[in-house]
Amino acid sequence: MDQIKKRLAALREEADEAHAKVEELSSKVKTLEQENLTKEQEITSLSHKNQLLESEVEKLEGGIKDAKAAAEESGAHGQQNETLQRRLQLLEEEAEEADKNLREANEKYVPARNHYDETPRVFTDAAHRLRQTDVKSGHYERKVQALESSRDQWESKYEEMAKKYGDTKKELDDFVAEIGNI
Repeated sequence: MDQIKKRLAALREEADEAHAKVEELSSKVKTLEQENLTKEQEITSLSHKNQLLESEVEKLEGGIKDAKAAAEESGAHGQQNETLQRRLQLLEEEAEEADKNLREANEKYVPARNHYDETPRVFTDAAHRLRQTDVKSGHYERKVQALESSRDQWESKYEEMAKKYGDTKKELDDFVAEIGNI
């Protein structure tokens, strides 16, 4: 009978150890399940963040394409600007020539002004041409300024979009590295 009692005591001790082991393993399972749930939530959150970043990258790439197109258009404006500046220079030279001719005509015809009825008309025509040249010159100067302003705005937009693209690209790279570490 002592053997049976010893055997029962040993079985109870084994049962208690097994029960303690089951509780310990059950506690570990719960901890692992909680960690697994936390990791799944983190992965879901990071996946959502990845989708948002990818859509922002696509949006910024579209903006960069627009900015590049605008920069190319600005280059065309630059060529037009150069053409206008050449025209403006020619008009200024023409105005200087007209002014010189007016002075020469003035010097030649001032003493004989009383004798020639045609002289006032020459002066009037020269003055009129000079005024027209000044008006054209002012018009082209304003046009050049407007084109330069437009070009500056496009360059500013392009730089802003390039910066946003770089920032988003860096954020996406960091995010990809973070996902790789999981």
